[in-house]
This record gives sequence, C-alpha cells and structure tokens, in this order.
Amino acid sequence: MTTSSPVIIKAMSDIATRLTVSPPPHWRSGRTVQRMMVHHLLALLPAAIMGVLYFGFDAARVMTLAGMVAVLTEVACQKLMGRDIDVDNFNALYAGVLFAFLLPATASWWVVTMGAGITIVLGRTVFGGFGSNPVCAPLVAWAVCRLSWPSAVDIDLNMAHSLMNYPPDQLKHFGLQALYQFNYTDLLLGKQLGGLGASQVLALLAGGIYLLATGWIRAYIPAAFLAGVVGLSGIFWMIDPGAYADPAFHLLTGSTIFGAFFLATDAASSPVGRLPQVLFGLIAGMMVITIRIYGVYPDGVPFAIMVANLLTPLLDRVRPKPFGGQ
Repeated sequence: MTTSSPVIIKAMSDIATRLTVSPPPHWRSGRTVQRMMVHHLLALLPAAIMGVLYFGFDAARVMTLAGMVAVLTEVACQKLMGRDIDVDNFNALYAGVLFAFLLPATASWWVVTMGAGITIVLGRTVFGGFGSNPVCAPLVAWAVCRLSWPSAVDIDLNMAHSLMNYPPDQLKHFGLQALYQFNYTDLLLGKQLGGLGASQVLALLAGGIYLLATGWIRAYIPAAFLAGVVGLSGIFWMIDPGAYADPAFHLLTGSTIFGAFFLATDAASSPVGRLPQVLFGLIAGMMVITIRIYGVYPDGVPFAIMVANLLTPLLDRVRPKPFGGQ
C-alpha cells in the first residue's frame, strides 16, 4: 500500500505571476519629447550659424539670452505650480530660440528677456504648460512685444546701420520699384534684413527638409502653407504684375520659410488630421499675402499663423466621410 503525499494548497498570490499595469501606450516607438526637441534644435542650427555669420556676435547674444531666460522661466513656473522640474527635454530652450529667430540681431537685452519670459508664461503656462497652448507660444510673445514696444522689435529701426534693407518693408512703403535692389539669389542665401534666424531662407529650408526626412513633421502643413502663399500672390501678380510682387519674392522674404516649417507645424496648436492640416496650411499661407497686401505689418507671417491657430479646434472637426458611409 502506497502512501500519497499530502496536497499542499498555496495562496493564489504565491504562485500567480505578478503583472504591473501601467497606462497606455504599451507599445512604445522610442520617440520622446527630448529626442524631438534635439532634432528640432539641430534643424535650426544651420540658420543659427548663418545668422551669426551675417549679423555677428549680437545674434549669438540674443539667441543665448532668449534660450536661458526661457529655461529659467520654465523652472520658476514649474516650482510655483508644484510640479517636478522638467527642462531637460529642451522644449523651453527650443521655444526661446524660436522667439529669438524673429528678433533683429541688435534687439535690446530687456525686450529679449521680456519676450522669452512671455513665451513661457503667457504662451504656455497659463494654458496648462507644454503641449496645451492653443497658439504657437513664441508668436504670442512676439505679438505682445510688437504691439507693446513696436520700436524695440522693428527690423529696419534696429538695423538702421546695416547696408541691407528689409524687403517686405521696402515693398510696403516704396512699392515694386524698390525691389530692383534685391537679387533673388542673395535673398535665398539670407543676404537680407529680417529676423536674425527667420531670414536665413536656404538654411531654414535645409532644416525643414531634415525634419521631414526624419519624420518629426509631416509635409501637409508646410506644403499647403507655401501653396497658399504662392497661389494667392500668383493671382494678384497675374492680375497686375505692375502693382504686386511675384510669388518668388514672397517665398524668399520675411519669415515665410521659417513659418512654414517651424512655426505652423507646432504640434500643440495645429490640427491633427491630414485634411485639417492641409486646410490649416492653406488658410495661414493665404493670410500671409492678405496681410502683406492689405495690412499694416510688412511680413504678416506671425499674425497669419496665429489666426490659423485659433481655427484649429474647428478644423479638427473636419473629417472625410468613411468609405461606404451615408
């Protein structure tokens, strides 16, 4: 007669595999905010270098100060809100550099400091922080500075010592006859007055293509934005070429390329779907030309993108009809 071993009953907690449940997504792509910001900063690097080459140490001073103030302001805001300090993802630095790109290289330290602080406080923090802003944060700061201290951010006034001129301003005040002083090759290479980084057309184009090639931005907004600029300016030019500048001029001057690839593509303030992104880009691009022709601001790109940002919630509701839907 054999004796069987006694049955030992263990608690389920002793033998069950312990699973840790965490919020989705569970399948991670490895793309982080830090990596995204690093790639965006790398995309800005050629324009930053060209800005320093053309405008000298002043350009480096403005970019450095704006970046530092933006980061310190982000730290202060996070401390006041009782949040963990999270500036090592470089999003505050990137926002500060974007704001600096819109300024003249000789901008005073106080307007750089005010603008960089406003970028973080009014542009993002009051709406909940990074990723919650309804309008591109650097543009909020630029608009506040432009409306509050117009002479402090005016390109021509601050760069009066330069031998170059600000093309949009020349067109606005002197008409087409003032455009003969500009060579389109020089404009492409950044040999023009403008924002210290926003005027570096070829370098910004290279940076934008880099972001497209690496998949950090999609082509719908930049392509539609540029199509809106070319389309509407082309219509005016064909109607009366003696009164309106051709599309190439509008593409190569002001902050058109900068806006197309770096400002309009701000993930927090732009639409999500393909069709909404196309509509967003077209609206912003056509608004640029509308402001340049009928408005009082020579460039028009910052205000055009801000107007389009305000339409983002409506554009996100535009969805194509599902296949087979009634």
